[in-house]
Amino acid sequence: MAEQKDRWAELTGGQAGEEYARRFARLAAAGQDVHGEAAFCDALLRPAARVLDAGCGTGRIAIRLAELGHDCTGVDVDASMLAVARRAAPAQDWLLGDLARLDTLGLQTDFDLVLAAGNVIPLLAPGTEPTVVRHLAAALRPGGLLVTGMGLDATHLPLPEPPFEIDTFDHWCVLADLTLLHRYATWDGEPYTPGCGYAVSVHRRPAA
Repeated sequence: MAEQKDRWAELTGGQAGEEYARRFARLAAAGQDVHGEAAFCDALLRPAARVLDAGCGTGRIAIRLAELGHDCTGVDVDASMLAVARRAAPAQDWLLGDLARLDTLGLQTDFDLVLAAGNVIPLLAPGTEPTVVRHLAAALRPGGLLVTGMGLDATHLPLPEPPFEIDTFDHWCVLADLTLLHRYATWDGEPYTPGCGYAVSVHRRPAA
């Protein structure tokens, strides 16, 4: 049986890297802040922290976090996105790989923070989500943080409907031994209320 594609590949055919980069370049040129995710994560981190950007895309967030002094590794399954990241920051670590097989990439499992922004979790291959959450949690040092951002409705997703509810995501995190610390409605820290169309969540792995 053929392996099921992730939802991102179904949407883009794995050829979206250049257009994705151009879209954010246009936003930046128009004066919009395109570094909200990086600023959010930086506020949670000690100096020179180790960060894994899981589903890093064109590297926008990982590159900014590196500029802020952190040691960042990016992983993505889309080669067209990674080509942009490697061109923009050739000295950074960029790995081509499926997050459902993150444990096969030889990463050291002591990251201070693992980030899955940009609807990474909703755009995974159906059925792989609990496995991916487990791998992301396992990549953290004891006490490390998993930070996720995802749309919860069709307005905030490139999908006709959300593939799961936020309570389901929280259940996957519980199974991965993660504790929810904070949840916001935006990367600017706007309060989250049930029914919000977007959720920025901070989960923590237990300390040793």
